[in-house]
Amino acid sequence: MNRLFVAYKPAGTSSNFFLTKLKRKYNNKKAGFSGTLDPFAKGVLLVGFGSHTKLFRFLNKTPKKYRATLWLGARSDSLDTEMIDNVEILDELSEIRVREVVESLKGDLEYEPPIFSAKRINGQRAYDLARSGREFSLNKINSTIYETKLISYCHPFVTFEATVSEGTYIRSLGRIIAQSLGVSNGSLSALERLNEGQFIYEDEKALDIKKSLNIPQNFYLGDSDNLKYGRVLALEDLKMQEDGYYWLDNGDNISVINVIDKSVKYELGRIYTC
Repeated sequence: MNRLFVAYKPAGTSSNFFLTKLKRKYNNKKAGFSGTLDPFAKGVLLVGFGSHTKLFRFLNKTPKKYRATLWLGARSDSLDTEMIDNVEILDELSEIRVREVVESLKGDLEYEPPIFSAKRINGQRAYDLARSGREFSLNKINSTIYETKLISYCHPFVTFEATVSEGTYIRSLGRIIAQSLGVSNGSLSALERLNEGQFIYEDEKALDIKKSLNIPQNFYLGDSDNLKYGRVLALEDLKMQEDGYYWLDNGDNISVINVIDKSVKYELGRIYTC
């Protein structure tokens, strides 16, 4: 079965374990997801079955929107509730000041990712190195913060929403907010992904892949049998001939092609719509 849909991962389970449950639910062994959520996080998880797992890199998955709750004064190496080892009791802050700090996080941002992350160092995941107690450092990364908004401040908890580029660490944003407020420690007590680009949760409804791609549709003007049988395509038979990725509508399936250096290559062969 080929299927692309948005699932909603609950908090307290890994993305891989949740995918295993979906495989059993739909009786499908070939499945994958895009954009791992931390075990303590919940929310939108883009899932593909069958050949639709090949489409993830051609989907409109950005910007992403999150809702998070920051616990001011809670110290955790993982920057979430998993490893809290101390909680400092703080005086209540001005809500106006909290709002100013939260909503100032806009534009291009350079920051350190959490040491408990999936970043690789010499082939090993950072979280594996951190759990083993080994010392290491991570290079700073860059993200684009499109919008931030304070939802509520109920001391010591700051709930905010952030619309960000792909690969942004919301736990790091929480740390930045805490430090900007003059608080040495802060960890997320809740995290929810609300959307990935155009994709929101709608009861695991199957998505129309022809409406989900973020590459333009092209049109093949030559012999339709060439598409049907996966034959070499001539550049002059395409309506759009500029370099780039395109998808072609073959009726009950699509193909993804790459036009480069005046030649046409299949990036993905026939991907059936269901």
